[in-house]
Amino acid sequence: MLNVSIVIPAWNEEERIIDCLTNATRQTVMPHEVIVVDNRSTDRTVELVEQFIADHPEAPVKLLHQDEDQGLIPTRNYGLNHATGDVLGRIDADCMLKPDWVEIVAGVFTEDPEAMGATGPVTYYDMPARKISLRSDDHVRRHTYRADGGQVLLFGSNMALRASAWHMIADEVCLDREDKMHEDIDISLHLLGRGLKTVYSRRMVCGISARRMDTSFKSFHNYMQRFKNTFEAHPEHWRKHKSEHTLYLMYPWLHALYPLYQQYLEAKDINPAVRVWFKEQLDLALDDGEDLSEIEDLDQEENSDNKDAKDIESTTSQAA
Repeated sequence: MLNVSIVIPAWNEEERIIDCLTNATRQTVMPHEVIVVDNRSTDRTVELVEQFIADHPEAPVKLLHQDEDQGLIPTRNYGLNHATGDVLGRIDADCMLKPDWVEIVAGVFTEDPEAMGATGPVTYYDMPARKISLRSDDHVRRHTYRADGGQVLLFGSNMALRASAWHMIADEVCLDREDKMHEDIDISLHLLGRGLKTVYSRRMVCGISARRMDTSFKSFHNYMQRFKNTFEAHPEHWRKHKSEHTLYLMYPWLHALYPLYQQYLEAKDINPAVRVWFKEQLDLALDDGEDLSEIEDLDQEENSDNKDAKDIESTTSQAA
């Protein structure tokens, strides 16, 4: 089986970086390496990663520093260039990988020698109705998140590249110094421009934060404009569907619900990043023979999506 590196660019991610590393290393198949690339963080990100490495010497976590340039793309490139795995996973520092993610990714590239890039669906772990969210995202990515007549576009929070493919395009990807493009779509189009195959796996699942929706409409709109800007920078590529239209429809509801749900989580003392894959993590720990007798049973939270949504709806109604 091919081995998988995971690259995590990080800038001021103290809130979720430990949860991210816990999910990345609590896998059915241990990753070859998990590389956190710090980019001039001014909070406790570096300290927390160093402590995680000290507390988990068995975990293949590495901390690198990219201090030359500020920005996601040079930090991402630095991590991908220093990774040594056959396959290079790329996620964000607030992403929570499903416990079989590494195994699924290795299988995708092992079973399809022509696959050079892969991606899968995501769910919002810090919002209610996570299962519905996952089904909706899967539908969008299977049917509309495409280019050039149906070719798969990779999603930066949940993507992987064959190492050989990355090294083919590493010197070609746009640096986007004006910060106006979607770097994941840019990578996708460079792969497609080389005639390299990208694939979609419904089993390659990751939890992401909905914090992008907790911004002003102007900020959100500017972020959505990155889709247009990226394709304009690559006029030889085209798309039939504009996935950002779906996100525009979702924005008012998610923007209103996100802060309310964060208050609910805080009141209930729930860490959504821990809860999202709790059942799977519990099963994995039991398979490893760990003594979990003193751990509070959080498994009941796994099926609480509908209850969460009803509680929030009730709270909203009372406030009104």
